[in-house]
Amino acid sequence: MFKKLRGFTLIELLIVVAIIGILAALLIPNAITAIQKAKQKTTMKDIVTIATAVTDYVTDNGTTPVQNGVYTAAAPFYSAISPFYVKVLPINDQWGEDYRVYCGADVVGNYGIAAAGGDDFVVASFGRDKVIEPFAFVATDPGAGMYVVNQMAHFNRDLVNWNGSWIRAPRTAAVS
Repeated sequence: MFKKLRGFTLIELLIVVAIIGILAALLIPNAITAIQKAKQKTTMKDIVTIATAVTDYVTDNGTTPVQNGVYTAAAPFYSAISPFYVKVLPINDQWGEDYRVYCGADVVGNYGIAAAGGDDFVVASFGRDKVIEPFAFVATDPGAGMYVVNQMAHFNRDLVNWNGSWIRAPRTAAVS
């Protein structure tokens, strides 16, 4: 009449736990890399948004707004750009660090840039580690600042846009 209910044996449970452990060991690093890549790409899109807004400002005014480093929503730079040139100007990158914007003569000395005019600007993010990278732009080899992301440490590299062009950023594909 009554059937005896039978549960899982210890061996069966250990096998299931081992399988789950193996799957987690394989999938978690890929998930972490995908999250960092998404943060990097979103930060790059924000930098392009800022650069486009500053370019539009320069087109209308002939010079960049005054800015030398970190800005806030209360800064003159922010009110010069937003909401006319971009509805909401991004302030922090996806890792929570402030964007750095240098305009006009303040561009000189940042990332190895030796000369700049009134319409020059640099927009930068320090990357995942939130520490400025000792990178210097080389005018004779503008592609030297590009890199391929093939390890987690590469997400620590700065993302730098000078006058709307990337001088430090990941390549879309490896160059042979």
